[in-house]
Amino acid sequence: MAQLLIVYHSRTGGARQMAEAAAESARAETEVEIVPADQAGPEDVLAADGYIFCAPENLAAISGLMKEFFDRCYYPVLGQIEGRPYAQMICAGSDGENAARQIARIATGWRLKEVLSPLIVCTHAQTPEAILARKTIPEDQLDRCREIGAALGAGLAMGIF
Repeated sequence: MAQLLIVYHSRTGGARQMAEAAAESARAETEVEIVPADQAGPEDVLAADGYIFCAPENLAAISGLMKEFFDRCYYPVLGQIEGRPYAQMICAGSDGENAARQIARIATGWRLKEVLSPLIVCTHAQTPEAILARKTIPEDQLDRCREIGAALGAGLAMGIF
């Protein structure tokens, strides 16, 4: 059975909720591993057939721990994962576009194939208090995350990616 790896980082719970929603629906289609970015390693990446990367946008970039995951795994997986499918989800306070572009550039360097457009969920957190507060992602946005998980899971299960 194909395996989907979901790697996420979350400080305030938003990206974690998004990753869990995607994992929930993907499990109906294929085997799923969901791993925090600080615990995910090259062995997880190599064992998977496809990926969902989920991170918050911090200061117009992906969070540092998510970037560190990509940096740490790059050389050990280089040349071994070309063409594998991926999707991404960003939890942003206002925009999210720069974080999505950053993951897309990294995935290009990893030679992965984007199979779904990036999903950006905006929390509209603009004050220090709102930015640092625990997030609750609305159900309609979690449904969009579930759609990403189901689509990638089904594509892996059917062998179309």
